[in-house]
Amino acid sequence: MQISKRIKSLSRSQTVEITNLARQLRQDGIDVISLSVGEPDFTTPKEVIDYASLMAEQGKTKYVATDGLPEFKQRIQEKMKRDNGLDYELNEIFVGAGAKQVLYNLFMALLDPGDEVVVPDPYWVSYTEQVKLAEGVPVIAHTTADTAYKLTPEILDEVVTEKTKILVLNSPNNPTGSVYTLEELQALADYLDDKDIMVIADEIYEVLVYDGEHISLASISETMKKNTIVINGVSKSHAMTGWRVGYACGDSEVISAITKLQSQLVSSVSTPAQYAAVRAYDMDHTFLEEYNQLFKKRRDNAYQKMVELPYVTCIKPEGAFYLFPYFKETAEKCGFNTVDDFVKAILSEKHVALVPGSAFGYPDNLRLSYAVDEDTLNEAMDRLKSFIKEKLENTRK
Repeated sequence: MQISKRIKSLSRSQTVEITNLARQLRQDGIDVISLSVGEPDFTTPKEVIDYASLMAEQGKTKYVATDGLPEFKQRIQEKMKRDNGLDYELNEIFVGAGAKQVLYNLFMALLDPGDEVVVPDPYWVSYTEQVKLAEGVPVIAHTTADTAYKLTPEILDEVVTEKTKILVLNSPNNPTGSVYTLEELQALADYLDDKDIMVIADEIYEVLVYDGEHISLASISETMKKNTIVINGVSKSHAMTGWRVGYACGDSEVISAITKLQSQLVSSVSTPAQYAAVRAYDMDHTFLEEYNQLFKKRRDNAYQKMVELPYVTCIKPEGAFYLFPYFKETAEKCGFNTVDDFVKAILSEKHVALVPGSAFGYPDNLRLSYAVDEDTLNEAMDRLKSFIKEKLENTRK
C-alpha cells in the first residue's frame, strides 16, 4: 500500500507526540510531569457537563445543521457583540470540531496550489502543516524578542508578494504569550488596508490576557472586519479541550465555503458537545475572571522561576499559558548540541516533558506550559534546576 505524498510530507505534531509519550510513561509507572500539553488542568465545569448530559437524555443526540447548532451560534453572536464589539449575522458564523479543524477547513477552502500564507514565527505547530496539506506555501515572517515576537508592518512587508493570499495572526500567541496592543493592530491594519490579503485571526486564548486587554483585529475597522476571519472556541476558556468545539466568524461567502466542505467531512459537530458549549457561554462571567486571575498567578510564579535559571532569558508573557525562554546557551553549557537534545534528556532523566522550540520554528527556545497547579509546576522547575546544575558540574570536571 502506497501512502500519499501529501501525508508523507506531513510532519507529526511535536506537542501531541511529546504529550502522548509522557502519557505512556505515566502508564508505565514513571512519575512524569508534563509541561508540554496546551490545555487547562481543570475539569470542565460541572454545570456544563450536567447540561450536556440532560440534553442527551432528552434526545438531543441527532444531527444538527452543518454550520452549527442554532442555539450555540446565537450565543457566539451575543459573545462577539458583547466582548469584541463585532456584529455578525448567523450566516457569518460556523462551528467546527475545535479551532484546529476550523483552521483546516479555512485553508482547504481558500487556498489554491501555490498560494502563499504568511505565518509569523514562532508559530503554533499546525499552521504550516495545514497550509501544506491545502497545497499552499507557508512563508515565515521572522520576528524576534526585540518586538516581543510580534509582527510589525516592516517585517510583514519583507515577505508579502503578489502570491500572498492569507496572513495568520495569533493573539494571545502560542507559544510566546505575546498580546498585540491596539496601536500594533492599527499599524498592521493600516498596512493591509489596500492589500488583497485575508487575515485569519486565531484568538483562542482571548480570555487569558493578564497585563492589558484583548482586542480583536476585526474590530479595528470595517475593512478589517470584512477581510478577517476570527477563530475562537471553548477549549481554553472553559477547560473543554476534549469536547472539540471551535468556531469562525467572518464573511458569509467564506463561511458558506467551509460549511460546504464540512458537509463532506463530519456532517456536524457532536450535538451534546455543542449544547455543552451553549451552557459554557451562559455561565456567570465571574468564572472567567477567577480563571484569569489564577492563571496570572501561575504565570508570575513560573516566570520568576524560569528567569532564575542560569543563562536563560525570557520575555514575560502577557497572555495564554506558556513560557518561551531562549535556552540555547543553557543547553550548550550543559553539554548538549541543541535544545532538542536537552529536552529529550530531561524527559529521559528527570521525567519532565517540555516542547523544543524547533516545533514552533525557533530551535533555540523551548516551550513550557504553566497550565498545571502550582505544586506540580514547582516540582517540575526544581527538577529542571537540578538537571541543569548536575550537567553544568559535569561539564566543569
